[in-house]
Amino acid sequence: MEYKTFETERLIIRPTSENDSEFILKLLNTPKWIKYIGERNVKTEEGAKMYIREKMIPQLERLGYSNYTLIRKKDNQKIGTCGLYDREGLEGIDIGFAFLPEYEKKGFAFEASSKVMDIAFNEFEIKVISAITTKDNISSQRLLEKLGLKLTETTKLPNDDEELLVYKIEK
Repeated sequence: MEYKTFETERLIIRPTSENDSEFILKLLNTPKWIKYIGERNVKTEEGAKMYIREKMIPQLERLGYSNYTLIRKKDNQKIGTCGLYDREGLEGIDIGFAFLPEYEKKGFAFEASSKVMDIAFNEFEIKVISAITTKDNISSQRLLEKLGLKLTETTKLPNDDEELLVYKIEK
């Protein structure tokens, strides 16, 4: 099955595939990913391929959307991810994003997330988008607020004691 790729002014947004394993390996091991998203114990390119196969592809096949790799148009550089996730322990679909450190604070997260939200509401007919973030991830909270999401509650994911902030937006 062929899944859609999307574009913004500066980015190509396409479903993550096993061809992105080298990039995903790098991203999963950045300090911010480990601190705010969690240690995934992916230490090899083969491990990254397995992570993509097991954690990203099944949802893509089931729902038509999942994790997207963000590619900067001007040099075809893979800079981050943005996606829509059907996460265990969370009601509905949530949006998430992560970037390699050198591409943070350049407006890419807002650009990609705005587009992915637009796709969620208008192509996939999702009615409510949620987002979760840690209490100390201020930059993520600011971005969610800028995107129009509102803090609604706190939650804990299965097998995790950390209380997370839950943001929501309705179409």
